[in-house]
Amino acid sequence: MKKKILVVDNHPVVLKFMSQLLEKEGHQALTAEDGLSALEILKTFTPDVIFIDLIMPHIGGEKLCQIIRKVPSLKEVYLIILSAIAAEQEIDYASFGANACIAKGSLDKMAKHVLAALEQANQETGVLHPPKTIGIEDVYARNITSELLSVKKHFEIILNSMAEGILEITPEGKIVYTNPKAISLINQTEDQLLALDFTGLFLESDRQGIKDHLMEIHLTLQPIAVNGPLMLNGKQVALHLLPVIDESQRSIIVILTDVSEQKRMEAQLIQAQKMEAIGTLAGGIAHDFNNLLMVVQGNVSLMLLDVNSAHPHYEMLRMIEKQVLSGSKLTAQLLGYARKGRYALRPIYLNQLVTDTSEAFGRTRKNITIHQDLAKNLFTCEADQGQIEQVLMNLFVNAADAMPEGGDFFLRTANVNFSEIKGRGYIPKPGEYVLLTVTDTGVGMDSKTIDRIFDPFFTTKELGRGTGLGLASTYGIVKGHGGYIEVESEKGRGSTFKLYLPASGKPAQQTVKSSAPISKAIGTVLLVDDEEVILDVSEKVLKVLGYKVLVARGGVEAIEIFKKHQDSIDLVLLDIIMPHMGGGEVFDRLKEVSPEVKVLLSSGYSIDGEASKIMARGCDGFIQKPFDIMQLSQSIRAILR
Repeated sequence: MKKKILVVDNHPVVLKFMSQLLEKEGHQALTAEDGLSALEILKTFTPDVIFIDLIMPHIGGEKLCQIIRKVPSLKEVYLIILSAIAAEQEIDYASFGANACIAKGSLDKMAKHVLAALEQANQETGVLHPPKTIGIEDVYARNITSELLSVKKHFEIILNSMAEGILEITPEGKIVYTNPKAISLINQTEDQLLALDFTGLFLESDRQGIKDHLMEIHLTLQPIAVNGPLMLNGKQVALHLLPVIDESQRSIIVILTDVSEQKRMEAQLIQAQKMEAIGTLAGGIAHDFNNLLMVVQGNVSLMLLDVNSAHPHYEMLRMIEKQVLSGSKLTAQLLGYARKGRYALRPIYLNQLVTDTSEAFGRTRKNITIHQDLAKNLFTCEADQGQIEQVLMNLFVNAADAMPEGGDFFLRTANVNFSEIKGRGYIPKPGEYVLLTVTDTGVGMDSKTIDRIFDPFFTTKELGRGTGLGLASTYGIVKGHGGYIEVESEKGRGSTFKLYLPASGKPAQQTVKSSAPISKAIGTVLLVDDEEVILDVSEKVLKVLGYKVLVARGGVEAIEIFKKHQDSIDLVLLDIIMPHMGGGEVFDRLKEVSPEVKVLLSSGYSIDGEASKIMARGCDGFIQKPFDIMQLSQSIRAILR
């Protein structure tokens, strides 16, 4: 019975011998020099029998058999292995679909075994038996072959264990080898990948660039590292292309490295550096602006002391004072973003704060339905209540603005452990946390907006309808409290903000506000500042309060004056940020001169930062600019009483 036969072998002598033998017997015979070429032929040619060499380049015999057995049109083909290593290595040929195996030996004996295998094929077409190697008695084991097989096995183990994906491709880009890691990265089976076009694995926009690199390797025979990560199966991968050249063939080794996590960490670091840089700038602007407001506030306070409510300028002065307060709130937002805000930490119950703030907000937005799912037995957290109220209000306003036609607003709280929030772009400190989730059903945000949502002065609102500081200050306040904030959103699918604040084991406390009237005082104050306008207005305010004032225009001058008049100086009002010698160094030098010196720190920044360090060294008090005459009077009296 005449048959259609395909012979696959990388040795030209074997191909010529088999072709002549089979055609002499009247069979139709085609030949292929490797597994890749065989698969191309099998696209248009359906043989009855295939002779396959076991060890070949560009897809070996074992893999080729496995691929053939999965092709429906080739399911009944009779597969005969041609083995040159039959005496050195036992192989279960049936495990990869072979029907028979012939041991390669002398050509005259091989001819007899080939014809015997074909006769067997006539009787067993489509039947798989555990193959018994034909002609094994005519060959002998060779030490050199055994050693080479051992080396091959050793390298296979190494390749299969590598953390990088390894592919071998032809100069034309066809995949002929893949290790397990590459299969995992690409998420396709080995059978699907072998003979596949390598460039087809990538985005269409990247394919031409990869083809150009393959052509460059063909011309230069030099390794290439592809610049910039490429997307592969939803992952970012780096490519290294290495040419492989031997006497008979060329191929390219491709090393795939998953850099998704590395790139995520790099992006996180860049984002953190950007936020830190912007925070430093924002804090500096707020500090200088507070100094300007201090001058305005101080002069208004002095004028109001001499003007009664019937005076025609009284209301205008009150309006100026009100605007100074508004400006101070604006700088507080900037300082909050810069994590240099005014924090008075105490244990608070977040559930109560959420309830009170949302109820107050809900009364102003009747078209929004607020839903609450607040955890019972929620941990307390140590926080500045005013700052957290600002955070809540910022989030509520942001959510409401995303729902101009109304919608639903979901508030949830929960106790979580740090292990539950790992892998979210940061590594939380160990401990328990209080989680607040704020979800709206609004218009949502795209990825570009999410990337900038916490940048100061970034806003999607119309000109004049937003400052772009709400979420920026929210970010800074949460970070300043040792917490974390996340946002998840899609266009048209609403947004969810998640706030994690460190939990506290302390019970919540009630705050009691007290005030005292301004009264005349006695004593001497050493006023230290580097800005002339602030010295001028502060000196006037102190004198109105009844204090004698000594003025120092910087740290060096302050120490000289204090040494001369330390016995008569009751308190030093000390600015922190000054050139040449800052407030921290001045404080330390004053303490060396007189350990009993009373010092009230003053700054456009807040107590959180350099001021807190000075306070920890024994300083008596802190007051943040801009302050009015009442605040200054109370702060000084609290220290001198």
